[in-house]
Amino acid sequence: MTNALAAAPVARTGHDSVGLLRLYRAELRWIFRRPRTLAVLGLLALIPVIIGLALTLVDASETSGGQDGALLASAVNNGFILPVAALTMTLGLLLPLASAMAGADAIAAAAAHGTLRGWLIAPVGRGRLLAIKAFGVATVSTIAVLAMTFTGFVTGLILSGADSMFTLTGSTLSVWDALGRILLVAAWVILQLWAVGAVALAISAFTEHPMLVVASVLAGTIVFTILGFLDAVSWLHPFLLNENWAQAPASVLMDPVDTAMLGEGALRAACYIAIGLSIAYARLTTRDG
Repeated sequence: MTNALAAAPVARTGHDSVGLLRLYRAELRWIFRRPRTLAVLGLLALIPVIIGLALTLVDASETSGGQDGALLASAVNNGFILPVAALTMTLGLLLPLASAMAGADAIAAAAAHGTLRGWLIAPVGRGRLLAIKAFGVATVSTIAVLAMTFTGFVTGLILSGADSMFTLTGSTLSVWDALGRILLVAAWVILQLWAVGAVALAISAFTEHPMLVVASVLAGTIVFTILGFLDAVSWLHPFLLNENWAQAPASVLMDPVDTAMLGEGALRAACYIAIGLSIAYARLTTRDG
């Protein structure tokens, strides 16, 4: 009898038997209980509205020069270009900031508050832990982009009307055709932010200071931007994550759509995601607290 009991398998309880979906819901509750997360998402959603209202008060010739200025000038009385312009302009800094904050909170802030240690000492696989954290960061990035896309598209419709959907080459688009192109840009931007989030998770796994993660990601974005302007290191440009952030989204504004830069940027982002998550996993497998 004693031998039979000893040979019987021990029932597994606790976190070990909790499914990924339940852990994911718990992670989302923790993420969206933070006021700063809601504040950042709300402010990002307001940006297309502010841009749209500002463009109704200025003349197209009064917009500043440069690529962003030209894009804003094209967005005047054009409901199709407005959300694309808003996503393109914020992709340079504000959207990566949101992803970096989410990545910093996922591991570094959890370690600083002591909640990560409970995950690490519990019978939860490190791969499962990283997957939950990565899904949480990806969700924040996705909601940020979709919120901006929705408010930008609705603002364009309200201010310019459904018959104001024009490409930069002069073609007239239906509302659904324009929405399809805008969603293509949104999906591409989301993928870029997932790459930023993966890098933030990799850095976050090595520190307990979330501000260090945010500062490192933003500093890297700025350095990459500067390197992109230097012809002396042109050989390095294809490896920079933000190499075509300013040009690729605008390709959907042409007719036909040039998908070359979109595909190149998507492939580059996928490589950054793989590398970032691999580094984060390697660190978490050796981390005890």
